[in-house]
Amino acid sequence: MYWGVDVGSTYTKICGINEKKELVEMSVIPTIVNQDEIVKKYLKDKDIKMLVSTGYGRHMIEETFSCPVISEIKAHAKGAYFFNNNAQMVIDLGGQDSKVILLDKSGGFVDFKMNDKCAAGTGKFLEIAANRMGLNLDEFSKIGFEANKKLSISSMCAVFAESEVVSLIAKRESASNICYAVHESIASRLASMASKFACKSEIILFTGGGALDSFLVKLLSEKLEKTILASKHPQLTGAIGAALCGYEIYQEI
Repeated sequence: MYWGVDVGSTYTKICGINEKKELVEMSVIPTIVNQDEIVKKYLKDKDIKMLVSTGYGRHMIEETFSCPVISEIKAHAKGAYFFNNNAQMVIDLGGQDSKVILLDKSGGFVDFKMNDKCAAGTGKFLEIAANRMGLNLDEFSKIGFEANKKLSISSMCAVFAESEVVSLIAKRESASNICYAVHESIASRLASMASKFACKSEIILFTGGGALDSFLVKLLSEKLEKTILASKHPQLTGAIGAALCGYEIYQEI
């Protein structure tokens, strides 16, 4: 088995592929302290021919398993291309950052951009806003479709943006309309970062936990005036890309 481990800021994604590059095992677990020990426990007694790590905590896994590491950019490019080899661009929205990746015809990356480290344009802001509304992320996504008023959030900082959400709650704005404002804010930031690559791309895949949010996918498609496709297993795309790299490395040994 060839394993990919993507240690993100919120969740750690683990996947295993077999000799036919078929997905055999997949798991998403919260990222907490000593995550390498948790991954070690998960993989205990597993057949490991090669393991490759990626993500925010990839070097922790590298130290524990003495394994290769790859960047999140390479992992998401490879994972997205695995599911759609016509993909020309990837938009990834994770818990801590967001990125856009321009692909070449073989699934490698030729250019990329990342957000400015502020949580306002990341999945964390979605989580904060949903918590403020007393909703889980799935509920928060669905009520956006019921919005009848186009509210906006202008703050570029997650702390101030959360304050705007609190102000909207105090004004008795509906949950659906506040949900619209939060999603519109994130979609605008992503679209601004993605526009340069999007004009060169017809097939755009959305990866990361943000791609599980159907209302965000809709707004982003509208802003870019492009069809945005949520990748299969979007949260696991990076881990799958890492596992595929492990497969390739093993063939070269």
